[in-house]
Amino acid sequence: MSDTTHYGSELAEWRGRVDAVDGDAGRRWHQVVRPAPVATDMPGLALLGFACDAGVHRNHGRLGAAAGPGTLRKYLANFAWHGGEASALYDAGDVHCKDDGLEAAQATYASRAAGLMRAGHRVIGLGGGHEIAWASYQGIAAACAGQPRLKRLGIINFDAHFDLRQPEQAGRGSSGTPFLQIAAARAAAGLDFRYLCLGISETANTPALFAQAARLGVAHVSDVDIGDRVVDDRVREFVAGCDGIYLTFCLDVLPPAVAPGVSAPAGLGVPLHRAMALLRQVRRDCAEAPQGDKLVLADVAELSPCHDAADARTARTAARIVYELASICR
Repeated sequence: MSDTTHYGSELAEWRGRVDAVDGDAGRRWHQVVRPAPVATDMPGLALLGFACDAGVHRNHGRLGAAAGPGTLRKYLANFAWHGGEASALYDAGDVHCKDDGLEAAQATYASRAAGLMRAGHRVIGLGGGHEIAWASYQGIAAACAGQPRLKRLGIINFDAHFDLRQPEQAGRGSSGTPFLQIAAARAAAGLDFRYLCLGISETANTPALFAQAARLGVAHVSDVDIGDRVVDDRVREFVAGCDGIYLTFCLDVLPPAVAPGVSAPAGLGVPLHRAMALLRQVRRDCAEAPQGDKLVLADVAELSPCHDAADARTARTAARIVYELASICR
């Protein structure tokens, strides 16, 4: 059971169109991405992959998420680059989970994410199952120890599921347990657990999970109620009440016609344009905070390419979500 991290070896996946006649104004992501250095005088956006199916397997879901990071790069590669001269895009490689070595892979991912954050980079995680969330939080906790943004950290999760399941075996998390693991870690450290989940499906969460959410004080909005404009105010108030935000987007929050290539497709889902509008609102609210950008780390989870439609619609949608997250970091 071993895990490995590759720094920059995934650069071969970045290929796309070249509009040479337009010079720098015609560049695309594949033309500007570079391997992530350990230290740099030009911090930028760093993409860090978590190639893992172990958490999905433990949660009895459809396997295939380990291929998510590579597929995301493929569909990000041809995006137009709108960053200026002061913008930098880095590929920090993938952490690969071998067999059932989930905890070791999460620790490696957390260490790598923390190192990138300390170097001044904005990190976007490319999943992988939603077990990436526990790895991301551990990275945040390591990088932000002693800082107000860790003490008053808020988590915003676009998801059909609470992911507050009890582990089937003590100490062995899954893609269904990360936010319970985070809640326990924060309680042990004497910190509040601030968690807002957008897009919850009543049919996908048992009464036990709703009770768990109530015990932990979790705020949530259902997929049915997500269109209510009062939700905009709730999201804005949540961001305002935090000093830092961890933003995570599980693709199964979207309708199955939009995102079939996930571990557990939704029965209804949040319309894509509504999800995108809320995502942009979070981006704005974080970026415009008086004390500086509140976004600490973001990730996208549950892309399972082998279950995608023939036109790769889930992968294309996931790449667009990463693009929106990246715009915070320009």
